[in-house]
Amino acid sequence: METLHPSDFDRVGGEQGLRRIIEDFTARVFGDVMIGFLFEGKPHARITEMEYRFAAAHLGGPVGYTGRPLGEAHRSSPILGGHFQRRRKILLDTLGDHGVPEDVVARWLAEVDRHRDAILGRGVDATHCDHAAQAARPRASRPSKNLLGGS
Repeated sequence: METLHPSDFDRVGGEQGLRRIIEDFTARVFGDVMIGFLFEGKPHARITEMEYRFAAAHLGGPVGYTGRPLGEAHRSSPILGGHFQRRRKILLDTLGDHGVPEDVVARWLAEVDRHRDAILGRGVDATHCDHAAQAARPRASRPSKNLLGGS
């Protein structure tokens, strides 16, 4: 008789456990001093739900991700490699704080890393700011300030 192994979704506590992890994670990224600004004005509940669906799908849960493709969803945000790495570190810390098994953490981070280029835009190195590529990305208009006080 074949022994069935629990899915990674089951190993993190199923829906209830994963929702706790994702709610903690999104609270951390929204409040983070380094990347929280990327989430200003964004719908916290919707992002939490999309994060849950994305994680549940790749962890083998009964839920599918129904959001836009990740590159499209992040195209208007000025995300740099350092921002991506910071989010990844917050995820790693959150998973550790929730006691997620190391093998599940490794697969989860591998899935996140697999989408790095789509989120950052092709050719942007995770540790390097590609100024030309970032300058070409659309940004929200901001009033310019002359920090030196002149005109």
